[in-house]
Amino acid sequence: MSEPGALRMRLNGLFREVAKFGVVGGLGVLVNLGVFNLVRHFSDLQVVRASLIATVVAIVFNYVGFRYFTYRDRDKSGRTKELTLFLLFSLVGLVIENGVLYAATYGFGWNGPLASNFFKFFGIGVATLFRFWSYRTWVFRALPAKEAVQAAESFLEQPPRQAARRQPDRV
Repeated sequence: MSEPGALRMRLNGLFREVAKFGVVGGLGVLVNLGVFNLVRHFSDLQVVRASLIATVVAIVFNYVGFRYFTYRDRDKSGRTKELTLFLLFSLVGLVIENGVLYAATYGFGWNGPLASNFFKFFGIGVATLFRFWSYRTWVFRALPAKEAVQAAESFLEQPPRQAARRQPDRV
């Protein structure tokens, strides 16, 4: 395949991946903000604690969406390692997301409902950049390229060399 054709295929694949990540992530944002506002409305929890609960719910939702929609064609071996890495990188994203909200709420005193939702949303955006990079790089690893697999399979299907088939001469 020519270089421009290969580049076009890679960019097309990356575009599809970003689109699928965006669909799951967008729904995850709705879940996150919905749970955040429900917890804030129906409980007396502080803003960041309500946000932590919402983020954990969204992490569970996102794992299912990423594993079975966005990255369903990726390597499925080692689910324990995959889930451990997902939770580790999600925890880092949780700290980023809620760190922004914490700084706005307790550092600057911006804690009204509109400000809380704005900084929650902004924190989600910053954390999403980290999550996209880490999930695609470390968690949902790509399977080997088809060409490499086909080359390996064709090598294995080749008949053994003639020299290896020869029987030793009998005396």
